[in-house]
Parts: sequence; C-alpha cells; structure tokens
Amino acid sequence: MSSAIYDISVKTIDGKETTLAEYRGQVLLIVNVASKCGFTPQYQGLESLYQKYKTDGLVILGFPCNQFGGQEPGTESEIQSFCSLSYGVTFPMFAKVDVNGENEHPLYKYLKAQKSGLFGFDAIKWNFSKFLVDRPGEVVERYAPTSTPASLSGDIEKYLSRES
Repeated sequence: MSSAIYDISVKTIDGKETTLAEYRGQVLLIVNVASKCGFTPQYQGLESLYQKYKTDGLVILGFPCNQFGGQEPGTESEIQSFCSLSYGVTFPMFAKVDVNGENEHPLYKYLKAQKSGLFGFDAIKWNFSKFLVDRPGEVVERYAPTSTPASLSGDIEKYLSRES
C-alpha cells in the first residue's frame, strides 16, 4: 500500500500550505486545468462527476497550469472566481503549478513517475490531463486531455467500490 502521495506539499488556491493527507482513503481524480483552453468546458463534466460520486468517496483536485499556450494567465483569485461563476466548481482547487520542466511541482513529478503517458512518455501533453488515484494511494490510471470526464465513470465506479 502506497501512501507517498499524501505527504506531498500543495498550496490551496487561497494560499494555504497543506498536504494531500486529508484525502487519504478517498479516490482522487487529479487534473491540470486551465480557464482559456478548448478543453475548459470539461470543468462542467468534472463538477458533474464530483456531485455524482463525492458521497461515495471521490474527490477531484484541480491544479491550474499556465504551461500550455498561456491558457491560465490569471491570478489564483481570478481562477477561483472564473471556475465558480462559469462552471459552479465546488471541488478543491489549488494554486497554479508547473507540470513539466525544471519548476515542475513534486506532485506531478510523482504522478508521472507512477503512470507514464502514451508510448511511455512522461511529459504532460496539454491541459486537462487526468490521473486517477485509488483509496490506498496508488496511481491507477492516466487519461489524455481528450478523455471526457463522463468517459471515466466506469473506472471511477470500479475504484470507489474497492475497499482501501
């Protein structure tokens, strides 16, 4: 049983330093998000998933990233306002991070080391790449930005039904 993911330091969108420990025992869907991307409407699908499965133990964690075409230029408060007003987002959001390169956030370094992308490449290709983490803290799936939130329901249900 892996629990290393729960020790990783993160900063909430309102600036609070924390770790992912508060999500121990839940199924996590971790997504690098952006407000001005062709995939931005996925916020609606992510929020729908969250509303449907949160009482069963799903938590969606949004990590804004400005590394792809400058599609997340705003401040954390602007991002929070946009997500709330445009898509009614209620799932936890975090401070902007880099998901690739020399300033890559330790969470993304960990996620990519656990689950390679297409053809074994580690780099995140674009906004709305998704990682599914099971209740014991194992990174069990990685999804491309083109994978719609609705298409993940089967996997989410499978991992929600498993005990930790």
